[in-house]
Amino acid sequence: MSGRQSGDERLGRLARASSLALDAGEYADVPAGIVARVRAMCLALPDMVERQAWAGTQWRLRQRAFAHVLTVDFADGPVTVVTFRASPTEHDALLSAGPPFFRPAWGRDAVGLVVDDATDWRHVAELVVDSYRTLAPKKLIALIDAARPPGD
Repeated sequence: MSGRQSGDERLGRLARASSLALDAGEYADVPAGIVARVRAMCLALPDMVERQAWAGTQWRLRQRAFAHVLTVDFADGPVTVVTFRASPTEHDALLSAGPPFFRPAWGRDAVGLVVDDATDWRHVAELVVDSYRTLAPKKLIALIDAARPPGD
């Protein structure tokens, strides 16, 4: 890939990347620190399964991904994204906010987030838990609610 891309072209490529639409050589390794951060968020969730994806790592509940982290190579350097699911209201609000959020090419409830130095990891943790909740049965939601500190 050569030359600079506009912001829209870049987001379009990131959207396609999250749905297996790029060639294998267009993906890069996800920085270990980012995988570790997302993994730590997901480990607290019951019945979660971590799986290596075609690019990056996915966290799943009952065969459905609720979080995926991957890195895409660009001419000016790699870009890492986290994709997750969101409720209809949250989905619309996040996408309306614009960058760093974008619409991945998979799932009507999917949202992508470009990870950079300004990423608010507490917010990412909330988004990942909310994503899990969109797939979890009531029994598992009750388990995470019971584990929450009072007033949280």
